[in-house]
Amino acid sequence: MPLLCSLIIRSYNEQKHIRRLLEGIKRQTIFESLEVILVDSGSDDDTVVIAREYNVKVISIKPDEFSFGRALNRGCAAAKGDFLLFASAHVYPLYTDWVEKILQPFSDDKVALSYGRQVGCEVSKYSEQQSFNNWFPAHSNYDQPISFCNNANCAIRRELWKEQPYDETLTGLEDLDWASKIKLKGYKIAYEALAPIVHVHEETPARIKNRYRREALALKIIYPQEHFSFFNFLKLAIGNITSDSFHAIHDGIFFKEFMSIVSFRYMQFWGTYLGYRQKNIPNETLRKRLYYPNDLKRSKRKKEEQTQVAGSGEKIVYSGFEG
Repeated sequence: MPLLCSLIIRSYNEQKHIRRLLEGIKRQTIFESLEVILVDSGSDDDTVVIAREYNVKVISIKPDEFSFGRALNRGCAAAKGDFLLFASAHVYPLYTDWVEKILQPFSDDKVALSYGRQVGCEVSKYSEQQSFNNWFPAHSNYDQPISFCNNANCAIRRELWKEQPYDETLTGLEDLDWASKIKLKGYKIAYEALAPIVHVHEETPARIKNRYRREALALKIIYPQEHFSFFNFLKLAIGNITSDSFHAIHDGIFFKEFMSIVSFRYMQFWGTYLGYRQKNIPNETLRKRLYYPNDLKRSKRKKEEQTQVAGSGEKIVYSGFEG
């Protein structure tokens, strides 16, 4: 069977989650026409060991060379499929036809990029669940008017990647940058609601702030005309806390979730504000803090020691996995 699709996974210390993703990939209806590539950026746990159990091709990138765009470009350069499908190592598909569904929009030659739905799970922050509901609705759109997409669950044409590789200098949002540029060339962005994955985020408040800070640093470069003031921080934080609280009241879990809502939205928009305030290009120390926020603690420790969505495929039942 010809190689239709190359599935590229970026990873860093994902031993807790990656096996579930690889099990979901193994059960895909077109598994025989897939190749799976792991681009690992210095994991010191069993991430790579687990990947090799599933005969995954492993590409290593040094931590000091890492950027999201560079990791993707390394994986894409090694890929042989007509389409390049990206997945985070801490996601997993809900249905056996996930890959089939996300590739479906490419029947239109003008579609350059197709991305699928994302949902949370039992460990997801309530506010992030609301964001998933907002950005990944239940209805597909094969000619999306905006350039939004997300490389946690996204596919592109390999021939177009060769013409336009990912920007390796950005601290995040390399997917939005790529989509914006390809759309200007007259191509379409498609959203496929019937290709859902579960996105598992188990972030501390500090890591939430860190994520949105580095994305804001990238957003300033992609859309230099955009600005984010302290007033924007207050307006968006208060507005989203109010909206999330209203939904939590409706769901009958307001008192359980209120502090989580305040914490998530505060860190989300405070991180964004900090990113916009950053005037200089991040130096190496800041880059490491943005990409590997736990590295300093890990090095010190070593030294001291020495939901349910619609889908037409068969639902995958996972058992014996953490998360």
